[in-house]
Amino acid sequence: MAETLVVEGGVASKGLKGGSLGLVAVIVIGVASTAPGYSLAASIGFVTGEVGSKAPFIMLFAFVPMACIAAAFYYLNKADPDCGTNFTWGVRAFGPKAGWIAGWGCIVADLVIMPNLAGVSGQYLVLLFSETAADNIYLTTFIGILFIIAMTWICWKGIELSARSQVLLLGTELIVLAIFAVIAFSKALGNGIERTVDGVTYKSVKPSLSWMSPSGVNSSAIIAGLVVAVFIYWGWDTCVSVNEEAKDSAKTPGRAAVLSTVILLAIYLVTSYGSVALLGPEFVTDNADEAIYALGKVALPTVMVKLLVIAVLTSAAASCQTTILPATRTMLSMGSHGAAPAKLARIDPKRLTPDFSTWLFGIGSIVWYLMLVVVSHNTDTDAYSASIAAVGMAIAVYYGLSGISCIVYFRRFLFKSVKNFVMIGFLPGFGGVILLYVFFKTVWDARNADYGYGTLFGIGTVLLIGTMLLVLGLPLMFWCAAKFPKFFGYLPDPPELVKDPNSDDTLAAPLGTYTKAGK
Repeated sequence: MAETLVVEGGVASKGLKGGSLGLVAVIVIGVASTAPGYSLAASIGFVTGEVGSKAPFIMLFAFVPMACIAAAFYYLNKADPDCGTNFTWGVRAFGPKAGWIAGWGCIVADLVIMPNLAGVSGQYLVLLFSETAADNIYLTTFIGILFIIAMTWICWKGIELSARSQVLLLGTELIVLAIFAVIAFSKALGNGIERTVDGVTYKSVKPSLSWMSPSGVNSSAIIAGLVVAVFIYWGWDTCVSVNEEAKDSAKTPGRAAVLSTVILLAIYLVTSYGSVALLGPEFVTDNADEAIYALGKVALPTVMVKLLVIAVLTSAAASCQTTILPATRTMLSMGSHGAAPAKLARIDPKRLTPDFSTWLFGIGSIVWYLMLVVVSHNTDTDAYSASIAAVGMAIAVYYGLSGISCIVYFRRFLFKSVKNFVMIGFLPGFGGVILLYVFFKTVWDARNADYGYGTLFGIGTVLLIGTMLLVLGLPLMFWCAAKFPKFFGYLPDPPELVKDPNSDDTLAAPLGTYTKAGK
């Protein structure tokens, strides 16, 4: 028999500075976390390589599962506006072990991507002054580490400083992307331009609404493009991880999550259209590694090239900072609820930020960064690039589990109305299934040594990095289960006590209210 104790209330305070962020600030944090400028620079070439001029369609297609998961985040956050997000929701829906793994997936994804964000920040800062020096791995790595330290310090210093810095960084990035899009469209819709590079002639292409259609593209290419494109939307969930620091924590973060995905869709559609149209899809494909920068060098004024470098730099730097927030808030929540060492829940009394978790994540990011650089430059393996592909696996796991968690948690209300069926059933389920499919497909494809980026110990590097860090969570979880038996004695919330997600009163009882007898 389970001992049921009903306690009204919701989230207990963890010491964070509540009510510090309004809707606009939270949206800024959510959009900045995705690093739109950097994400486009890193992915548009590869997406175009798979589907040609249909790149805008892939941006739209990838938006669909993300919007579905954003709906799940909205309703789950109404029930439990806990900064642990995926972690606490997983516990409520499936129990402590599944919730613990969902939280671990979030931490892993953030850790894996940090070296890339820091590395790009270092590289593009140097690129402002010298293309030659930008190829110096020692210099760029050193500067990248300085970026991690600086962004960790900002996150530790206070949530308001984090928000203010994001306004500056994101604003700069979006202004430059807007200027780029205007110039690209004006050239493509005007007389067009023609450029010859290494003996190959490229021409502008008139933008067409047909680029928003999947016609003429095989399903394998669409899925391959989707796997890449999903990555560029990742990060908007940061606005939910700061829910305990937002005004109206039960509603504002969820609204910000939905609005962030819509804003990102607009940015990606406009910029992908401009990128493809400026010199045609062939140029973008042939310069996949740095498509945006290459377009600037060949087709735009010198000053615009510098501005594009600044856009990618500010984008990566902004995301480097905001990536710290969900990881540290998840660690804070896990420590606060007794799922991990209590030190993770320690709050700086002056700054009201999780000091131990923040600096632990910062140090861990530096260590992981150096490991990737050493492996990449002492073996035939491009571990650095492989980590970008591998992060999608962790993303798919914790986003996918969140979608399924929404269905399971609110299952009593699924068929109460058409709205409920669509918003808490179909949409989260569809998004969750798509993203879990992306995970398993990546695992299946990456099992081959020739998947890309080389091998380590005879295993494809993407598969090794993506699964190694996720699987590492299992022994850690069992260690925590032995160390903290009270948490692992929690039960999922009973469906008969879950409140209607469309009511104004959806706050759940505190996590751990429902426990096994004797615990």
